[in-house]
Amino acid sequence: MSTQSLPADVEALRIRTREFIRNTVIPAEPRPGEHLAQSTRDRLQAAAKAANVFAPHVPKEFGGQGVPIQHWSAIFQEAGYSPIGASALNCMAPDEGNMHMLNLIATQAQKQRYLVPLAAGTSRSCFGMTEPHPGAGSDPAALLTTAAKVDGGWSINGHKRFTSGADGAAFCIVMARTAAVGDAPTGATMFLVDLDNKGIRLGESIHTMDRAIAGGHPHIYLNDCFVTDDAVLGAVGLGFKYAQVRLGPARLTHCMRWLGLARRSLDIALDRIERREMFGSPMKNLGLAQELIAQSVIDIETSDAIIEKTAALLAADPRAGSAMSSIAKVHCSEAIFRVVDRAIQLCGGDGVSDGLPLAAYLNEVRPFRIYDGANETHKWAISRRASAARKRAVDAGEPYLADVLGSDLHAAAAGSADLHAADLNTELAGIR
Repeated sequence: MSTQSLPADVEALRIRTREFIRNTVIPAEPRPGEHLAQSTRDRLQAAAKAANVFAPHVPKEFGGQGVPIQHWSAIFQEAGYSPIGASALNCMAPDEGNMHMLNLIATQAQKQRYLVPLAAGTSRSCFGMTEPHPGAGSDPAALLTTAAKVDGGWSINGHKRFTSGADGAAFCIVMARTAAVGDAPTGATMFLVDLDNKGIRLGESIHTMDRAIAGGHPHIYLNDCFVTDDAVLGAVGLGFKYAQVRLGPARLTHCMRWLGLARRSLDIALDRIERREMFGSPMKNLGLAQELIAQSVIDIETSDAIIEKTAALLAADPRAGSAMSSIAKVHCSEAIFRVVDRAIQLCGGDGVSDGLPLAAYLNEVRPFRIYDGANETHKWAISRRASAARKRAVDAGEPYLADVLGSDLHAAAAGSADLHAADLNTELAGIR
């Protein structure tokens, strides 16, 4: 990663984080495929606070390091070098994204009640968006959960699934469809719902291949769940707008963390081929191994570059940055998977065993092509934006470039093609 442009204080934090992950966090990692124990998480978070590396993304007034978003990547990649590093530093999903959004749009009272303990690591949270089919998934417009205005507050009814981090969380940010109320438009609204509310019930957990997110991915049921008016996060009817405030940076921080894990996977592969010999030669000198390594370096460097560009854009123009984060999410999720997969290939049988952590890493990064919107959905949106942008440019006067050649040139080109086809037929006849 590029560190030359980092401010001195951020570079110092990156170095401290790098040392903390390698010296304190990695020795505490659970065996591949196992969950991080809560007691270990608590111990590591206390150590992170003592090492002055805790909560890098959180403003200093709430106990964090106050790093601006355009410089998060250098720190998050160092944290992601261990699959439990982000949990130790309290910058793991979904809490990290919820902290960012609460800081931007919550009231001061809401910040004190929800953000302060979340930033301190004394509570966890979840985000209730995804629903069983035909409800909201990659298509937020399919939202089925509703909230109706009642005396003194709101009554929420719905069923959420895949609510990452819900088991053991203190509260959930629930997305619900709301009718027009006063000046507020029809749309979606976000609500801060304590998970000890008698109208919300934690349901069955969904067993998945990843282990890094504490609290699993359970169902949540809301039945006449009453919340007071001060539970509204932001403004009524603007939930989809606020979701982009959260999801754009959250997609990108996933890229940052998992890119750190890709770097570790490549380091494992490089160490492997340094000392292993095949067919009388060190593996590092074999062309096939060199091809796998080179492709992984390319995937890492291109991912790093697009993350840096997107982070800068999010800081300067959040709307454009959110659109660019779709491109970053697709590229990085696929590139990072390739890096880990190549590392497994270079390590042979040990790569797919639990003697090395690579197979567990693959289980962690594979879901990222689905989480935060399936890649196919993002590609659909990317394509539509590209088509719309080009149409606007042409409508504004840019030349249309897809006209075919003029008739004379076209005829000459056609004649040349016919001649080439005749030559090819002659060659084929000679072969036969």
